Amino acid sequence: MTGTPSPLVAAVDLGGTKTAGAIVTGAGGLLARAECPTAADGDAEAVFAGVARVLDELSGHPAWPGVAAVGVGSAGPVDTVAGAVSPVNIPSWRGFPLVRRIAERTGRPVRLLGDGVALAEAEHWLGAAAGYRDALCMVVSTGVGGGLVLDGRVHPGPSGNAGHIGHLSVRWDGDPCPCGSRGCLEGLASGPAIVRHARTAGWRPAGAGPPTAVAVADAARTGDGAALAAFDLAARALAAAIAGTAALVEIQAVVIGGGVARSGPLLFDPLARHLTRYTGLPFTRGLHLHPARLGPNAGLVGAAAAALRELPPPS
Repeated sequence: MTGTPSPLVAAVDLGGTKTAGAIVTGAGGLLARAECPTAADGDAEAVFAGVARVLDELSGHPAWPGVAAVGVGSAGPVDTVAGAVSPVNIPSWRGFPLVRRIAERTGRPVRLLGDGVALAEAEHWLGAAAGYRDALCMVVSTGVGGGLVLDGRVHPGPSGNAGHIGHLSVRWDGDPCPCGSRGCLEGLASGPAIVRHARTAGWRPAGAGPPTAVAVADAARTGDGAALAAFDLAARALAAAIAGTAALVEIQAVVIGGGVARSGPLLFDPLARHLTRYTGLPFTRGLHLHPARLGPNAGLVGAAAAALRELPPPS
């Protein structure tokens, strides 16, 4: 007897720096992967051209005819009801009809979610949040996003933006944020924010290298005071936002992924220290802090998980 073939979906992970795509199996394995830079400062069609390039590369794979749907995790905010996205760090996309455009290009149904929700989907399915009924999963990269696992299920909210922790204000009199608020977590803890604060404190990249969060992390590992201070500021801001979330929804664990999280102890050690200062209420203490397990593929796996869940059951 021949078994039912494993379902396949395509996944897209769209951020301010790069756009990635994959063909993903029903068990979360990647059969093919494609990636290109995101033209975040370009016009709307220039940004979509990167998405199209990734999808076109995937469609050339022999497994593509078996792809039943497309899951998309996008920098937010998103509007899952309208199928549109308005990423804070992609200025030309305001209400961009991403679901319709991808459906037109692929001929497949499309499931949209925010990138933080995609991380929560992935880590709750196959990663560090799998053993928890209540958790906050975060992306700390070019931007800062988040997703919530509540009562054993990912909770996207009515428009798909629940858990969007990057735009919690942790400094009520802080710098203006492109979202319209002030003192947002993203402006203190994202990769570009870490670079900005390190440079303000006197750090400069070595040689002719670009000023990136990776370069700041390299300098911090050598004991550079300005670089260490920038990571400490990011960790303190993260601690304040995480403690506020714990007070609001009673989480057990925090899972952090994204490029900045890959700096490891440079971020996690001061974060754990600052969390003890901000979690004063008894029910907010003792949070389990974990790095994400699925690495740079977490957004793809999470977008695929959401798309797989919407497929009709096999006949």
